[in-house]
Amino acid sequence: MSYSVGQVAAFAGVTVRTLHHYDEIGLLHPGERNHAGHRRYGDDDLDRLQQILFYRELGFPLDEVAALLDDPGADPQEHLRRQHDLLTARIGKLQEMAEAVEHAMEARRMNVRLTPEEKFEVFGDFDPDAYAAEAEERWGGTDGYKETQRRTAAYTKEDWKRLTAEFDAIHRRMADLLAEGVPADSEAAMDVAEEHRRFIGRSYYACSHETHTGLGEMYVADERFTATYEAIRPGLAVYMRDAMLANAVRHL
Repeated sequence: MSYSVGQVAAFAGVTVRTLHHYDEIGLLHPGERNHAGHRRYGDDDLDRLQQILFYRELGFPLDEVAALLDDPGADPQEHLRRQHDLLTARIGKLQEMAEAVEHAMEARRMNVRLTPEEKFEVFGDFDPDAYAAEAEERWGGTDGYKETQRRTAAYTKEDWKRLTAEFDAIHRRMADLLAEGVPADSEAAMDVAEEHRRFIGRSYYACSHETHTGLGEMYVADERFTATYEAIRPGLAVYMRDAMLANAVRHL
């Protein structure tokens, strides 16, 4: 039994373009082709695709996925065991987050004030107020910081809700490209990076391509930024950085 690329894309919830890309980079070659040269996938190919998608969901870059799956000494059962362990760890963290949200909901319903420690224990040592003070210390004298302060001072609650929704949508589009295995220097990823840069320019401060690449580097270098993007999708911080850099090169 074999399946067309369209059927496999539908089974797996990926795009046909993703499967073509996996074939082109040698990650997943179809087991056969029909007389017209069209890709046909067998059961072994589907098993490999399942493994690829497991590792991709866990944030592994495509080159590492290929190295893991093509290791001649690797046991398929060991792949599943490793994936299970990683997923279990992630589930545990998400359960902690869900419990914290439930705790906050219940406290609000009962009109109980949580202590600062209770509110933020799930986030570790990150202190938003300290970070704001750090931002002022580091960039307070720059034109960009002053422009941001001037613009945001006039924003209403509805403005913030709209901006948050727009920014979240940009991040989701970038995360979807990462999940599909689309290269960070592809036209699609660079286009989203450019949209990200323009959003900053519209909403906060003039953001040149050079400034934008510096921002991308900070996403990776500063663990607080990295954690924000990793929470959206593992690997997103590096992917964002690479797409932002590729976009700058394209324009410069």
